[in-house]
Amino acid sequence: MNKFRETAGYALGFILFVVLLPVIMWLCSGRPALAGESRLAPVVIAAVLMLAGLLLSIWAIVYMRRVGDGNPMDAFGHEVAPRTRHLMTGGPYRLSRNPMLTGTLTYLAGFIVWFWTWQAVLVWVIFFAIMFIQVLTEEHRLRKDFGDEYEAYCRRTGRFLPFSLRMW
Repeated sequence: MNKFRETAGYALGFILFVVLLPVIMWLCSGRPALAGESRLAPVVIAAVLMLAGLLLSIWAIVYMRRVGDGNPMDAFGHEVAPRTRHLMTGGPYRLSRNPMLTGTLTYLAGFIVWFWTWQAVLVWVIFFAIMFIQVLTEEHRLRKDFGDEYEAYCRRTGRFLPFSLRMW
């Protein structure tokens, strides 16, 4: 059953974050042509952002599985798949306390550049707001689970970026 939940968690994450959100951005943007008369620079920038975001997210997922001995699918305090057993502070987690989300946000920023509409930006902002609430919920659980070790990690690592901003 745990293997099924774990696989389902990865599949759900892929469907939601890699497929569904870009489709929503595309639909909300008025279904712009996906190919055609486009300037090269925005397409290259979009592709770089998408690839970099996906690679960061995949690195974080693999690291979480190997080092954290768990799965990223924890939704607003509800365990969708087995949670990590170890606090991860190395690998991509040296760069950000939420590298998977940072990667996803970067990936979706690539679609903003590709579609170049305010509607795509709005979808990104709404997604960010929802995920920010999720991050705060997760931080509360991590403080309970890992205590002082997590607090020290928070002091030296930014929530989304390699450097720490007071609000992030």
